[in-house]
Amino acid sequence: MSITLAQAETIIDAILKRGAELNTRALSVIIVEPGCKVKAFKKEDGAAMMRFEMAFGKAYAALALGRSSSLVRVRADEKPGFVNYLIAASDNQLFAEGGGMLIRDASGEVIGAVGVTGDKEHTDEELAAHGIRAAGLKTDSDCEGMGRNFSVRLTNV
Repeated sequence: MSITLAQAETIIDAILKRGAELNTRALSVIIVEPGCKVKAFKKEDGAAMMRFEMAFGKAYAALALGRSSSLVRVRADEKPGFVNYLIAASDNQLFAEGGGMLIRDASGEVIGAVGVTGDKEHTDEELAAHGIRAAGLKTDSDCEGMGRNFSVRLTNV
């Protein structure tokens, strides 16, 4: 199963609305399907030029490694050679920076990923989770107790 366009638009709109409430910098948000094919993207007025690539790279990192892009960043700090190899193997598409999260359906299956960029790393990450939940979907932390078949990673080990 893959995320629907309606779900993707709900996530993006919830993130942009919450970003405005928090007075964040201009945001860019992408939703990708499994296989990292773009489902939807929005870039607020005033967002920097490379924001599509950054948002995509965060979502790509989450899907490619089955964990949030913030955990990929932690791994990059711990094992730079390993993550540098993964970045090269992805043809430089993987971006190890917080703001990318897996999107899971009610049963815990991965149906896509979101990438948020524009503000501080922790804010991008919080906004990603907010948008996922606003669409009635789940984050990794919402699926923590569902068992090993769901490959939920909340820590870097």
